[in-house]
Amino acid sequence: MLASMRGLQAIAHMALDAVLPPTCAKCRTVVARNGTVCADCWKELRFLGQPWCDCCGFPFEYDPATLDVLGESASDVLSGADSRGPLCADCLRSPKPFDRARAALGYDDASRALILAFKHADRTETAATLAAWMTQAGAELLEDADVVVPVPLHWRRLFLRRYNQSALLARKLAEGCGKPFLGQGLERRRATRSQGHLSANARRLNVAGAFRVRPSQRREIEGRRVLLIDDVYTTGATITACAKSLSDGGAAGVDVLVLARVFRV
Repeated sequence: MLASMRGLQAIAHMALDAVLPPTCAKCRTVVARNGTVCADCWKELRFLGQPWCDCCGFPFEYDPATLDVLGESASDVLSGADSRGPLCADCLRSPKPFDRARAALGYDDASRALILAFKHADRTETAATLAAWMTQAGAELLEDADVVVPVPLHWRRLFLRRYNQSALLARKLAEGCGKPFLGQGLERRRATRSQGHLSANARRLNVAGAFRVRPSQRREIEGRRVLLIDDVYTTGATITACAKSLSDGGAAGVDVLVLARVFRV
């Protein structure tokens, strides 16, 4: 019975693809499988990897451990005071309320159209592919996580958009690693302006006090290591506000995994 159901589903998918062929999530070129990108668009994407800041995941051009020319004192500074891996200047200057953040992609001209289509143009079929990329970038974070929590939208914005892109990614990631998905773990207590055209300081003020652990979910957060999921890390204002709210709500630790990050604002 189950085999026949799967066979019928496969036939239905083939028929649909014949009428509406799957297209690249970025350029609309016809591709073999729905929710993927074509070879040309794939080659343009910048996938992030080590070396990076041990805290925020900012990519380094060179591995600090190999720069002997810096001397011992410079190496000590790059490694931070707590014997962590190398830290970027921003994390040395402003300690973060999360332990580690990682991103799958650099947010640039090549990835922008793909991400905006997923976020605003209903290309939700790409969620599985995007989550797979995030899984590679954040494998260690997923392994250490107890629960997976998305950055929430205010209910009015959720009503207009109809879906929370961060929650779609978080659900796929949680399913993939077998960890609990807490879609309502955080709540946005008040509506905030769009962060798109705000300065770094304005972004921080915009989201200050905007989040909290939902009271009904507090027992699921307390004493747990939380993996916080968002689509884009820009200045870190939203991530920082959410991570602080999770820590205030009793989380034992907070890591962050995003689809893409802006290199510097």
